[in-house]
Amino acid sequence: MYETYWQLDCRPFENDFDPRFYYPSDSHQSAMLKLRYVLENGRGAAVLSGAGGLGKTHLIECLARQMRESCSPFAKVVFPQLPADQLVAYLADELWNEVAPADIPTHQHVRRIEKAIQRADQHRKQPVVVIDEAHLLDHASLETVRLLLNLGYDSPAGLTLILVGQPALLPTLDRLPELDDRLNVKCLLRRFAVDESVAYMTHRMKVAGARRSVFTDEALEAVHHLTHGNPRHINRLCDLALLVGFAEELRTLGPDQIAAVTDELVAVSPE
Repeated sequence: MYETYWQLDCRPFENDFDPRFYYPSDSHQSAMLKLRYVLENGRGAAVLSGAGGLGKTHLIECLARQMRESCSPFAKVVFPQLPADQLVAYLADELWNEVAPADIPTHQHVRRIEKAIQRADQHRKQPVVVIDEAHLLDHASLETVRLLLNLGYDSPAGLTLILVGQPALLPTLDRLPELDDRLNVKCLLRRFAVDESVAYMTHRMKVAGARRSVFTDEALEAVHHLTHGNPRHINRLCDLALLVGFAEELRTLGPDQIAAVTDELVAVSPE
C-alpha cells in the first residue's frame, strides 16, 4: 500500500520469514553459532529460549536454510500440545516423509523413526527434530522426546532435538534432570539494546530498497524505547508508522509521529 510512496521495493517490517531480513544481533548470532555446533557435531539436544517476539522461529528458519545440505530430514513441530502417542506418530510421518494409516500402533511409529535415522546415516545426513513452543509440552511429552533421543544411539548420525520455547521452559527442564542432562547447549535470546534496535530497523529498510532516510535518528530511538527492543513490536510499530506517514503525506517520520502512532493505534508494553 505505502511502498511506492516511500520508494520501497517491498514492505520492510513484515513478520513473515524472509532470510534477507535476518539481523544478527549479539544474542542471535551467539545462539546461531551454538546451534550450528550442535548440528555439525551430531550432538543430542539443545534449547533455544526467549520471550515471545524475539525471533526464535526466524532464527530456526535461517538455521535450517544454512544446514539444509547436511541436515535431513529436518522435522518441525509447531503445535506441540498433542498426546504423546500422537506426537510420536506426527514425528514419524515427518521424518519418514510419508503419512501412515491412522490405526497403526505407537511401536510401529517408533520403528519408522528408527528407520528414518538409519536412512539418514546411510546418506551421511543429520536428522533433526525441532519442537517449537516447547514450553507447552506436558511431562509425558517431554519424557517421550527424551526417549526418542535413545533411537539411533549407536548410529553416527543419531537424532538431534532442538526445543524452542519461552523462558518458562527452562525451570521445567530443571525439574527433569534426565532430559536436562542430555542438553548440550542452552541459548537465550534477549531484547535488543538501543544500538541493535537502530541497526535492525536500518537494516530492514535497506533490504526493502530504501533510497533515503525515512525515520529520523530520534524516531529510531523512540521506537526502541516504546517497544523495549522487542523485534516483533518494532515491526508492528514501524509498519503502522509508515502507513500513517503515507496517509498524511509526510516526508520523514520523527519521534512525534512515532509517539502519536503508539497512542492512537497500538499499545506496546513489555512482556
